[in-house]
Amino acid sequence: MSSEQGAMIAASDGSAPERGALLLWMIFTGLSVFATVLLWRYGLLHLMVTSDRTYLSSVIAVLYVITCVHCFLRTRAIAREGAVGDRCRAILAAADGGAALEADAKSLPKGLVSDHIHSLIEKARVQSKRGIDQTLLLRSLADRLRGSNGFGNFASDTLMKLGLLGTIIGFIIMLAPIATLDAADKVAMKSSMGLMSDGMAVAMYTTLAGLVGSILVKIQYYMLDAATQRVFSNAVTLTETRVTPVLERRNDG
Repeated sequence: MSSEQGAMIAASDGSAPERGALLLWMIFTGLSVFATVLLWRYGLLHLMVTSDRTYLSSVIAVLYVITCVHCFLRTRAIAREGAVGDRCRAILAAADGGAALEADAKSLPKGLVSDHIHSLIEKARVQSKRGIDQTLLLRSLADRLRGSNGFGNFASDTLMKLGLLGTIIGFIIMLAPIATLDAADKVAMKSSMGLMSDGMAVAMYTTLAGLVGSILVKIQYYMLDAATQRVFSNAVTLTETRVTPVLERRNDG
């Protein structure tokens, strides 16, 4: 079996977990869409939109959709990096070591993992004869792999705070009529009760939308962070077993 055939087989087998991360996100999003359709079918979403006079619930929904799109793009990018890492592992596994490592490194697919390997080779070329410490390079790789994953925490906190803001506004609307309430005026009492009911609806619906949106975003980015960690761990294992030992032997020789 040729080295290219072995690389193709290993890459096709090893990239399944990374494709699984994207598939898991799609399953989770599909279930969320199905639940949304059910809520719309039974009129609950329409009730929430019409009852929320501040439209904060609609703003939360729009921000949640934008966050889902960002999470999808990041998950797809991490899945691609996982596939690149598996391809690099297959190519380097067929290398003979020494000079063959640099030759095979030129055929590595483009990606953050392959860039890290090229940086290790360059570092081994210019440094003196000693062990190769890739700590700083690994930190750089971790930061580049993580990318804008931190947007998930920001979005989750924002959705939560928007929900709390709606709660405060709802209570203000609910308590405002009390200052001018006349217990002897039945018409005013009825109008005040209606305003209080509207304020309570705003408080409850915005709080519910913020909590649900924040939880769903947390789940999505938890899966994304787990996939990112797997790609980084695989990259560390690859370089520690296939790259740095070869480079150190070459420098010592």
